[in-house]
Amino acid sequence: MSKFLMAMETIDLARDFHRSPLGRTRTQGRFSGEAFREDKLRPALKRASIVRIDVDGASGLSTGFLDESFAGLVRDRTLTKDEFFDRVKIIATRDPAVIEEVRTFVIRAHKQLR
Repeated sequence: MSKFLMAMETIDLARDFHRSPLGRTRTQGRFSGEAFREDKLRPALKRASIVRIDVDGASGLSTGFLDESFAGLVRDRTLTKDEFFDRVKIIATRDPAVIEEVRTFVIRAHKQLR
């Protein structure tokens, strides 16, 4: 039996966090990548085996926000690179480049750990 309570959870970034998240760390604002990772994403990963993040309603997703939110999970060893790609699914139909950007950050974080 799985240790997870739910098979999947979806986070709507704009609705559940903020329409215009910005910054890498909490010192740069309440709606930073660090705040999203710690307050929304990490708890969701504890509750569900797969977490989908719908970023379509959010605007101005900076590289700092994306890197800290997602690659931060690999840098702090919450997830391995493979676990990240198995468990975290980004929905970005308005701007599919966001998915590739996150992928690049996660791979870079993984390589930095070696």
